Amino acid sequence: MTIKILPPQLANQIAAGEVVERPASVVKELIENSLDAGASQIDIDIEKGGSKLIRIRDNGSGIAEQELVLALSRHATSKISDLNDLEQITSLGFRGEALASISSVSRLTLTSKPPGQVAAWQAQAEGRDMAVTVKPAAHPEGTSIEVVDLFFNTPARRKFLRTDKTEFTHIDELIKRLALSRFDVSWQLNHNGQSVRRLPRATTEQARMKRVAMLCGRAFAEQAAYIENSYGALKLSGWLLSPQACQSQAGCQYSYVNGRMMRDKLLNHAIRQAYGERINAEQQPGFVLYLQIPATEVDVNVHPAKHEVRFHQARLVHDFVVSALSDALNQLTGEPASAPSQVADPPASYISTDTSAGNARPTRRHTWSDPQPGWPAPSAENSGRPEARQSRQQIQYLHGQYEAAGNQVGSATTTAAVFLPAGQGFAVAQGSDGLVLVDLAASLARQWLDDGQQVPLLLPLRLMVTPTEKQQLLAGAELLQQLGFDILLHDSTAIFRAVAPWLRSTPLSQWLLQALPLLQPAKPALSSQAILSMLLSSNWLSSAALLDYFANALSESKHWLAVPLDLSNSIQAIRQQGQL
Repeated sequence: MTIKILPPQLANQIAAGEVVERPASVVKELIENSLDAGASQIDIDIEKGGSKLIRIRDNGSGIAEQELVLALSRHATSKISDLNDLEQITSLGFRGEALASISSVSRLTLTSKPPGQVAAWQAQAEGRDMAVTVKPAAHPEGTSIEVVDLFFNTPARRKFLRTDKTEFTHIDELIKRLALSRFDVSWQLNHNGQSVRRLPRATTEQARMKRVAMLCGRAFAEQAAYIENSYGALKLSGWLLSPQACQSQAGCQYSYVNGRMMRDKLLNHAIRQAYGERINAEQQPGFVLYLQIPATEVDVNVHPAKHEVRFHQARLVHDFVVSALSDALNQLTGEPASAPSQVADPPASYISTDTSAGNARPTRRHTWSDPQPGWPAPSAENSGRPEARQSRQQIQYLHGQYEAAGNQVGSATTTAAVFLPAGQGFAVAQGSDGLVLVDLAASLARQWLDDGQQVPLLLPLRLMVTPTEKQQLLAGAELLQQLGFDILLHDSTAIFRAVAPWLRSTPLSQWLLQALPLLQPAKPALSSQAILSMLLSSNWLSSAALLDYFANALSESKHWLAVPLDLSNSIQAIRQQGQL
């Protein structure tokens, strides 16, 4: 058996078997070329599900006349030029074989006019011969590509195409995914002369949410939260669906790496693990997530259709995604933070920042409704303690009876607590002296100073600070350390590396800088009480976290600032008792 080099026509058809799976594959390759060319307007015309006609028009940079023939040659590209470029790919296309592969199994017409060229030129190629003819044409700035009679010369491939409706459904799904990756591009999709999708550019937050609602459904947009999280050069942003809203049928499940559509197994596993037991086996998570990572840290040249990538630090990326999403879900649903089962370190703090203008202040843009009043299930860590169970039984009882405070409340001697109407910072408790009203802020402030505990964050929280905020941090450094904070200041960035254990479940980025004016180094008790009052009144301190804290403190007979529950006593009297 003699070894010989394959003819270019046969090699192109072999390559087409990998690149051109169905009409949607052709649309994907052509649109990616348009996006790489800087197009801000893309029009897609489809006939008979793509088997008859696929036409892509864009207003990108175009192709010069002398490069049209070369553009239809195999392994011809403007995206990369040497081996170093292959190690840091930033474009969607780079192999230079899509146009050659498509033209080998269709009748392809490429018309283009760069901005500096006097007239447009058109290149035509047809089937195996691939003899390219070039002639002048009338065309505005940009490029149009027509793919006619797909697989006309490969009947075996053509008979495997599904119905026109099915093939167009794949194209429509592709356009949805692409449109969610590029909000700065306007899209027009037509099928058999009928307009199917018209998506204008979405340059504002409101316009982006409108596009998400159009493509993923209004229910997803209303029940999903926008999140942003960063760790060094890694950044994760996008929309995450509330666990309560997850359905058994998969809805929007779109992930992107550096703007590239992905169906990566590592990312899917990390997302599912982040949801954990919040959803059952039948429910499907919902998300539209964008992962930004340095191009040198990811290899996109590992899949023929570029649907998967390989991360150089796969474990770091996996843990970052799990930590970011699980902690975001914890804080958005009011649950206490807990480390995922396969992540050794504590989860990261939820970071919601807007860095588009160099400002890293909190921007929690959209969240689902807060949980209804009531106590969530206790954590597994403390639920087995008899004292904690007894405290919770009293809490549940008093929660339904606090309006009738003068009634008999039972004979239990262990103190118990329950919130009064939302965010007031007080609790009803049953002690040995009868029913009392507890000042939570003052009581927790003392306990906070006494404990002084801290836990490290897996992903340190980085916040940009103003000169005034920097001075406040420096002035209150000793007090912040006493309260369990480990902070590193670097230029205009404050890096929070550790916090008190029970503060980790709060949205740190939303309140830390707001709390700086409350710091009074000479009066630590008043400072801690003021911060706690702010957390309680703003509902940033979850009831679940407080419940566990109460159960532990109460069972250990910790002191509380409380007064008998007598209607003649005013709230002011309680506050006065709490002044230290």
